Amino acid sequence: MARKSARSPLLLIAAVSLLAIVGAESPYRFFDWNVTYGDIYPLGVRQRGILIDGAFPGPDIHCVTNDNLIINVHNSLDEPFLLSWNGMQQRRNSFVDGVYGTTCPIPPGKNYTYILQAKDQIGSFYYFPSLNFHKAAGGFGGIRILSRPGIPVPFADPAGDYTILIGDWYKSNHTDLRAQLDGGHKLPLADGILINGRSSGYALTVEQGKTYRLRISNVGLQNSVNFRIQNHKMKLVEVEGTHTLQTTYSSLDVHLGQSYSVLFTADQPGQDYYIVVSSRWTAPILTTTGVLHYSNSAGPVSGPPPGGPTNQIDWSLNQARSIRSNLTASGPRPNPQGSYHYGMINLTRTIVLANSAGQVNGKQRYAVNSVSFVPADTPLKLADYFKIQGVFKENSISSNPSGGGVYLDTSVLTTAYRTFIEIVFQNDEDIVQSWHLDGYSFWVVGLDGGKWTTASRNQYNLRDAVSRSTTHVYPNSWTAIYIALDNVGMWNLRTEYWARQYLGQQFYLRVFTTSTSLRDEYPIPKNALLCGRAAGRRTRPM
Repeated sequence: MARKSARSPLLLIAAVSLLAIVGAESPYRFFDWNVTYGDIYPLGVRQRGILIDGAFPGPDIHCVTNDNLIINVHNSLDEPFLLSWNGMQQRRNSFVDGVYGTTCPIPPGKNYTYILQAKDQIGSFYYFPSLNFHKAAGGFGGIRILSRPGIPVPFADPAGDYTILIGDWYKSNHTDLRAQLDGGHKLPLADGILINGRSSGYALTVEQGKTYRLRISNVGLQNSVNFRIQNHKMKLVEVEGTHTLQTTYSSLDVHLGQSYSVLFTADQPGQDYYIVVSSRWTAPILTTTGVLHYSNSAGPVSGPPPGGPTNQIDWSLNQARSIRSNLTASGPRPNPQGSYHYGMINLTRTIVLANSAGQVNGKQRYAVNSVSFVPADTPLKLADYFKIQGVFKENSISSNPSGGGVYLDTSVLTTAYRTFIEIVFQNDEDIVQSWHLDGYSFWVVGLDGGKWTTASRNQYNLRDAVSRSTTHVYPNSWTAIYIALDNVGMWNLRTEYWARQYLGQQFYLRVFTTSTSLRDEYPIPKNALLCGRAAGRRTRPM
């Protein structure tokens, strides 16, 4: 388990430095984690997994809105390591986002203290290792940010609150999978599906008549999945920090990188029931089961597990469109979520992003607007901060599809701070895409089949679209989002299909201001690791 610790002088110095900026009224929590390799058997065969304090999956992070998190990570692996925080916005502080474009890796045998704040956020998220295809070995865990006392929540406290990490999994070690990708090859279909690190044997005990909350995240590598509980309905209440209209579902599609909170009531006769997770749009369909165990159960599960929804896209599309914001509920602040009228703000820019696949020098690559991202020798945020020339070029990716062949570059797109923009994800391929933007939450205003045109705006939801940080795009379809660019920094915009991310389907959105005010961006953390051409530079105290 994670251990809270106030014994390390370095941790205390880091905390004091942070509190000098964010204000001493914000509580802080200390975590001291050791990252190691260890034997795991998620699909019944031994693999070398990545453990955090000996656990797979790693320990949950529990905190409250505005809490400061001081997380000291010891890298006991034999290669560099980074943790990133899917959905946490790192307000004014992209230096600690934990992807290679912003943060230097932790060298083997060394440690690094992340200084994070759950600023103006609530909800369900997760952390994961962002380098070297480590995600295929574990190293991930749940994050829950609770509302502050006195901030109303639009449902009663549940009898229990559980993290459910689901996703596809390979029997091969991450090093073998990485070698396949480095060799220019695609990965095959995964070997199975996991529920909290297990392909069988997961069980959740409940008491008849009580209501429970499940925080479900798809931490897999390449497949959308469907989650369901035999004979039980699920009420959706929160999506990646937004309280939703409380719509009831018999099953829920969870696309790569997405997080959902549902309530369910143990309102069936006292026995055991299947918990089922299955892959979507794969041949064959991968399925795993767990058990919902009533404490007064009269018997084990019976009959076949309940089947999943049809493979027709329309079922999933209609479900996605039904997920909407609860306009009257409070978010992290007392004011209602609907008090920000995003649909009445004039757009300042439209960016259209098209994903594609192709060969470069005889090897498989993936691209955004024809550019397949290659990492620079120095994290881009550090190069930007220290004004190091030649690491990247601004606007090295077009804001519209070029239609040309795939080529390699370190792609960065600069946008202006305090503007309001539209991004359209155009997917002309035959698979579901899933996109995540670090540092932000955005409104998913529209999604449909075919090619996006300006006329597509006529069907946008400009009133109660859900605000989230990860959205999906169906095959040969588009999804449109609105974003208020209110967070200065260098932010990774990536596919959550992890082999495609590793082979180039990502870039960095540089939200830029000429201001040097702390109200706009914090200076580089005093304890920042410096690498590449930034090595030896001096940081300013926080």
